[in-house]
Amino acid sequence: ASIGHSPPNALAPTSSHMWKLLIDDKFLFKSDLLMEEVKVLSFWASPFGMRVLIGLEEKGVKYKYEEEYVAVHKSDLLLRMNPVHKMIPVLIHNGNSICESLIILQYIDEAWKASNRILPSDPYDRALARFWADFVDKKIYEAISRIIRSQGDAQKEAKRDMLENLEHLEGALKQMSKGGPYFGGEEFGYVDIAFIPVASWFHTYEIIGNFKLPFQARFPLLHAWVSKCMERDSVNKILPTPERIMEFA
Repeated sequence: ASIGHSPPNALAPTSSHMWKLLIDDKFLFKSDLLMEEVKVLSFWASPFGMRVLIGLEEKGVKYKYEEEYVAVHKSDLLLRMNPVHKMIPVLIHNGNSICESLIILQYIDEAWKASNRILPSDPYDRALARFWADFVDKKIYEAISRIIRSQGDAQKEAKRDMLENLEHLEGALKQMSKGGPYFGGEEFGYVDIAFIPVASWFHTYEIIGNFKLPFQARFPLLHAWVSKCMERDSVNKILPTPERIMEFA
């Protein structure tokens, strides 16, 4: 071809170029979803890891699961993806790592907005949910840890703290549920996902700590809440049986 003239069809878009031009934003979004990689590093008995898996199940997100028994070995992948704490769970989304279970749940809710909101849309309700999810870690789980690790007067104090904390949580459920079955009312959400894996360990904690929780008699709302949560496919699929947890512990 002479200078100033292009070869035949050189400027005409190829079929692949035409295809790209015709793709709209919606199709691009779907293509990205098909290509994305979601991986979870966790351990089956970890209540914190269970939170992440339940959140993904609720959103309908497909993911790969890699078992990490950190008490025995920490993989190179875990050390690379969580170099600060070197602990599970870790969510890996398209090569980026997100750590700490409650932060991961918030990320899941923001990354996959199309279905099943985890956090409420109302700012006050959202702040309230974050407060009580944090309460589960700082008060409920902390008291449980003291019960099973202490003896004598220290253990008695931890048991009293546990009952007091559950009373607070019972009151929070009454306030937040507004007559519905969950902390999110009719919607299964952030506090539910934060607490139900911890509650699944209660049977084992009672045996190890020689401690009986008067759950049904003293905390009827929480007792009914546990039963309702266990009816959900996401919870039923992810939570191990009390017997399996006890065998591990």
